[in-house]
Amino acid sequence: MSAELHHLLIVYTAYVIAAGSPGPSNMRIMGVAMHNGRRAALILAAGVVSGSIFWGAMAATGVSAILTRYAEALILLKIFGGLYLLYLAFKAGKAALASGDQAVSHTGTNGAAVSGAELYRRGLLMHLSNPKSILAWIALVTLGLGPNSSWHTLAAILGGCAVLSVTIFCGYAVIFSTAPMVRLYRRARRWIEGVLALFFGVAGLRLLLART
Repeated sequence: MSAELHHLLIVYTAYVIAAGSPGPSNMRIMGVAMHNGRRAALILAAGVVSGSIFWGAMAATGVSAILTRYAEALILLKIFGGLYLLYLAFKAGKAALASGDQAVSHTGTNGAAVSGAELYRRGLLMHLSNPKSILAWIALVTLGLGPNSSWHTLAAILGGCAVLSVTIFCGYAVIFSTAPMVRLYRRARRWIEGVLALFFGVAGLRLLLART
């Protein structure tokens, strides 16, 4: 196995672990898939994928590397991202306290209450406002590129991770919109929304209180 291929496999493995592990984006896609259906979750996932590809392109061109040199930029991103996660925690907590009829009337069982453009914007905003996404991409690009790497290697990193991004995030949308998962959601809606509220709240506070 060539050294270049070995580096690519390491990058792909690291990306699968980073993107596939439970996080704000995955948890939100899961919640929307179980509550609003597959179409809504896929649109939200498309926004998340777009945000991931954007940060990958920025890391590849060296723009995001500049952010690591200026604490002010990361501080602003952390504040923005933390507040947005707390907002998601509030929304999930409100849904957990609402009755079944109120929850359905508030969000809609098929996502009709929220437009596709709004769902896409939410997914994109969630990923763009997460500083960990920037730092993860910087680490991945640094890990995969050596002093003698060509643009082909860079293209392979971005292209491969883009495919993995679509597979992972859209996979969450498909799996958690299946009939068994929908039935599970209906039976355990309050618990699921409560866990989402707790997760987003803790993640938001950690982001706001974390040192740069």
